[in-house]
Amino acid sequence: MIVDQLSASTAYESLHPLFPKAFAYLRTFDPKTPDGKYELFGQDLVAIVQRYQTATSVDKLWEAHQVYGDIQVVYQGLEHCGHTDQCTLTVTKPYIAEKDVEKYAAPTTPTALLTLGRGNFAIFHPQDGHQPGVQIAGPTEILKVVIKFRLKV
Repeated sequence: MIVDQLSASTAYESLHPLFPKAFAYLRTFDPKTPDGKYELFGQDLVAIVQRYQTATSVDKLWEAHQVYGDIQVVYQGLEHCGHTDQCTLTVTKPYIAEKDVEKYAAPTTPTALLTLGRGNFAIFHPQDGHQPGVQIAGPTEILKVVIKFRLKV
């Protein structure tokens, strides 16, 4: 997992061949863009624009992926995102290849609690179990872009 400011994203572009395109999109993202899925480089690099309301941690499932990594950027609002080692989690919904997701119960081991707000980004790989969309002081409207990047291109 990596967490930093979007303004520092050029420092991470060499970590994956698709990161320059991904971060260029994120740095120039227009908040008026409608919710939906946008291909940036075929199915290898996809932006998912989403608006939602945060919820309690009890109401948000943990997840991890196998084929794609995530770059998550919040453009409006503030949310918590849990993070822990995927291998310490207990599967509640087995892996669904079409959605590239496996869901987990809340961990019993220590976790990190990230705060993501305007200007932050987090990068998650398959070993990164994560729980996005968790409210901080109460429900909040979020505008987020999740970039799905194919791990092996």
